[in-house]
Amino acid sequence: MSNENTRDDALPPLPEPKLSRKRDWLPSLIWLIPIVAAVVGLTLVVKILVERGPSITITFRTAEGLEAGKTKVKYKDVDIGLVQTITLSKDRSHVLANVQLSKEAESFTAADTRFWVVRPRVAASGVSGLGTLLSGAYIGADAGTSKEKKDEFTGLEVQPIVRLDASGKQYMLHAADIGSLDIGSPVYFRRIKVGQLAAFDLDADGKGVTLRIFIDAPYDKFIGINTRFWHASGFDMQINASGFKLRTQSLATVVLGGIAFQAPDDLLGATAKENTTFNLAADEEAALKEPDGPSETVVMYFNQSLRGLTPGTTVDFRGVVLGEVKSIGIEYDAKRREFNMPVVVQVYPERLGRRYAEDEKHSSYTAKQRLQYMVSRGLRAQLRTGNLLTGQLYIALDFFPKAAPATVDTSTTIIELPTIPNSLDEIQSQIAEIAKKLSKVPFDQIAADLQKTLGTLNRTLLNAEQLTKSLNNDVAPEITAAMKDVRVTLDNANRTLSDNAPLQQDIRATLQELTRSAASVRILTDYLERHPEALIRGKQEENK
Repeated sequence: MSNENTRDDALPPLPEPKLSRKRDWLPSLIWLIPIVAAVVGLTLVVKILVERGPSITITFRTAEGLEAGKTKVKYKDVDIGLVQTITLSKDRSHVLANVQLSKEAESFTAADTRFWVVRPRVAASGVSGLGTLLSGAYIGADAGTSKEKKDEFTGLEVQPIVRLDASGKQYMLHAADIGSLDIGSPVYFRRIKVGQLAAFDLDADGKGVTLRIFIDAPYDKFIGINTRFWHASGFDMQINASGFKLRTQSLATVVLGGIAFQAPDDLLGATAKENTTFNLAADEEAALKEPDGPSETVVMYFNQSLRGLTPGTTVDFRGVVLGEVKSIGIEYDAKRREFNMPVVVQVYPERLGRRYAEDEKHSSYTAKQRLQYMVSRGLRAQLRTGNLLTGQLYIALDFFPKAAPATVDTSTTIIELPTIPNSLDEIQSQIAEIAKKLSKVPFDQIAADLQKTLGTLNRTLLNAEQLTKSLNNDVAPEITAAMKDVRVTLDNANRTLSDNAPLQQDIRATLQELTRSAASVRILTDYLERHPEALIRGKQEENK
């Protein structure tokens, strides 16, 4: 061991190593991955912020079919946004759908943009939204054109019929009621669909409805100031004094209703401007007829049954419709203690022709004075049967010169026009009078006298029968013998007058002699005419 220690002490001591850290300016590879991820994420965020569109809020009555993070907003089946959140309003009356639009959909923030939820619907315009049965509901959009922008919208509950980018014009129609029409009901021109009903609303005074229709281009050029519109819904069936009429525009209008239009005699006039208001008539006949002009209200009292007479029944003058029945009533006359049947009618005098209307305008007499003059000439109202099958009645105005005189009180507001019973009523009255007279005849006494007469006649016939039997027994043999004698006489006469009878031969010879004698007399007469002196001198011999 000592040797080892000596050896160690002999070696010089080694220097202590110095530790120093080497500087490396390059990052470690382990930090490269998060740095790249951060850069990519930042890039995506910047891209999202740059491409992100505006955020809007749409109000709906219900969130049926909507789902946050899934329900899309589409325009012409192209995705332009996504529903982010759905919240309930503070008053719980509606829901608020927050929608994030894409950058390309910034124009959908225009103030007149419309949004609605597309769901399966069955309406007059047809069945829509069937594709949502598999894909789910989505929000449809109709891009507006307003320069004003906003971020809050009220969603429509029904898909709009007319889009803002549609080509055509809108017009307004005014009617007494909407009938069987509905949003989407078709509009026809010559039985071709050219538009549809876009909206309707009740008038402020509640006395009618206003409809807005949209006519597609280029059919809007057929709308002129003279165009007439009418209901073409369902069946237009009329049973009146003129007979049975049935009209329908198309099979679709029977179920869905519709509107038709046309100009009288195809005279459109100037092209109508957009939003022009027209009247919507009840049927084609009412729409295309000539303007009636001012009307006159007249009351008529009929002393007969009014069964078969209804409001709307025609009033005509020799086949020309002058008006219609407005109402039918009943009044009690306390003085006469009887019931009166007043019928109020509305007539249009200008329907009597343009010449009558012009003469009435330039006449110095009032309309009431002219009516009084016509009544003095026999103008009367008469109920007549228009249809034997239905018993439909109508009122006919005509002149009856033999009618009893009547006057018109022109001081009253509503003029009373005198009436006259029709021929059937007169026949019934005559039959009733005949029946009264027949009821006074003593048929029982006449029957008793007739029975006595028949008994006497029966006895007379029995006596005649006995007399006939006596004649057969007593006179018949004598008559038979006389007939035999007559037959013998006729046989003798026949033999006498036959061709071979001697009498016939003698008569024939006598006639021949008479013929020769007549010839001799004729010769003598001719000779005397030539020689009258022969009566004195005699016949001279002819010179040879």
